[in-house]
Amino acid sequence: MAEKKVMLVCAAGMSTSLLVSKMQKAAKEQGEDVDIFATAASDADNKLESEQPDILMLGPQVSYMLSQFKEKVKIPVEVINMQDYGLMNGEKVLNQALKEIG
Repeated sequence: MAEKKVMLVCAAGMSTSLLVSKMQKAAKEQGEDVDIFATAASDADNKLESEQPDILMLGPQVSYMLSQFKEKVKIPVEVINMQDYGLMNGEKVLNQALKEIG
């Protein structure tokens, strides 16, 4: 089992799948044991319950859900930097997640 678990949420779960693979590559290069997965906003509650991630990261397109998630989960909830998301900068997004997990 991975040491840390990162959940990415976007509108449909599709656009973040490329970001997930880039983050996994960065984690491997850094020697980090991280389980990273993406899901659609509509399935986020189910995934939170079944996967129990250490952090929830929202794609910029669903940033409006930030307060809603912060109210119902006890883990860090962050919005992915729009520029890092647009450039699919897996390393920066991974580092943001790891910094928040602590």
